[in-house]
Amino acid sequence: MSTRNNSETKSTRADNSARAPLIELSGITKSFGNVDALSGVDLKIGEAESVGIIGDNGAGKSTLVKLLSGVYPATGGTMKFRGCEVRFNSPLDARQNGIEMIYQDLALCEDLNVAQNIFLGREIKKNYGPFSVLDNKAMTRATAEDIANMGLDFDVEREVGMLSGGERQMVAVARALQFEPSTLLMDEPTAALSAEKIRKLWEMISELKSRGVSILLVSHRFTDILSICDRIVVVRSGKIAGEMKPNEHSPAQTMAMMTEMMTGDRISEEAGA
Repeated sequence: MSTRNNSETKSTRADNSARAPLIELSGITKSFGNVDALSGVDLKIGEAESVGIIGDNGAGKSTLVKLLSGVYPATGGTMKFRGCEVRFNSPLDARQNGIEMIYQDLALCEDLNVAQNIFLGREIKKNYGPFSVLDNKAMTRATAEDIANMGLDFDVEREVGMLSGGERQMVAVARALQFEPSTLLMDEPTAALSAEKIRKLWEMISELKSRGVSILLVSHRFTDILSICDRIVVVRSGKIAGEMKPNEHSPAQTMAMMTEMMTGDRISEEAGA
């Protein structure tokens, strides 16, 4: 009886997820002066779904994720989170809804150590009567555990400015994962990573998906998108040019379709075969 109830509950959750995506954008626009960076964008992201965003430079990819992360407020349109309309005016608004962002420039403070960067703005404190002070030991301990769980090995009390580019990238990943997000947004996350660290990152993303975390990956690399994404959305000139599911096509066909959507040029059937 218990097994049947659990099965029914899972089925109900799946049905609810299909009806109400975790995140839903409708008619989103973002303007900077007279320039429309985004225009009429409709996008849905399901729970535990990995969605790849691809497009040429200036297509609007980074603007889209910065809007989702609260860096930019939308000029028009509506955004829903778990079926409820929301408006993010700051990254704090997005974080309060479990949305974490890994920025292309990483947004790390080079003169602070690894632990201080991970807890920056959300520090652990301990109270002494009416006073509170930073609990550096607790933050260092928690950071060391996170780094170890990621299969990495470097000193968390070392200044970030002394780390390699790949290590800094993993610090940015660890910072986003520290607070158990419902959604992880990543803007060009593999730019500074070696092949081995890219493999570790994909393993972490797979683990996050198994725990119900949604992933939005922005990249100009076809291989990144094909490696990890359930669905690919192509952005061109601030609009959604189209989308596809890689598992429904061969890699060659998928790449041909993406190229056609990005450029607007027809690709021959032979090229996509």
